[in-house]
Amino acid sequence: MVSKEVITIALIDDHKLFREGVKRILSFEPSFEVVAEADDGYDAKEIVEKYQPDIVLMDINMPEMNGIEATKDLLQNNPDVKIIILSIHEDESYVTHALQTGAQGYLLKEMDTESLMEAIKVVYDGGSYLHPKVTHNLVQEYRKLVENKESSSGAGEIEYRKPLHLLTKRECQVLQLLSEGQSNRRIAETLVISEKTVKNHVSNILQKMDVNDRTQAVVTAIRNGWVEVF
Repeated sequence: MVSKEVITIALIDDHKLFREGVKRILSFEPSFEVVAEADDGYDAKEIVEKYQPDIVLMDINMPEMNGIEATKDLLQNNPDVKIIILSIHEDESYVTHALQTGAQGYLLKEMDTESLMEAIKVVYDGGSYLHPKVTHNLVQEYRKLVENKESSSGAGEIEYRKPLHLLTKRECQVLQLLSEGQSNRRIAETLVISEKTVKNHVSNILQKMDVNDRTQAVVTAIRNGWVEVF
């Protein structure tokens, strides 16, 4: 749980109109403060050293130094900084590259306010956060790899079974919807429960599965055949 009174944020994006929109959204959350902004990755290092922000929201496409290069450069000298990539690309190759470089989050620019707020809080608390659509794409790719591996080894397709030895029936439903890339709001609408209840279920799932975040929970569930992937 976030305990610091204010989470400081640096915003790096070459589109001023987009930056202004994000700043306006963040201004509605009293615990967030945008302390610096820039329009290119080259300026990120100077900004981080000067303002020491808790979170850096980093555009992936910038004219001089892109977000991936800037992330790598930042983390070499500031290993504690937490970076969330902002992108229009949902392809798993972009996501994988960003995460391998050291980013803790990956959001599509079509994100809603809920996703942005949640991503900042999750990453600040030490977790990782992927846009729901990105999570679904990664899960599909991971599923293909698993099936190919099982096929080549002659083991056949993974048997689907609900983890009722570990989770309640409702938690199994939530885990299934997480694997489909649904946000808390969509899960709440699907199951006709409140978002607060969904968040409680997700927290219980992470604790029982002994994982740090939603993405790890989904990958573990796929590996064990606990969810159906269509």
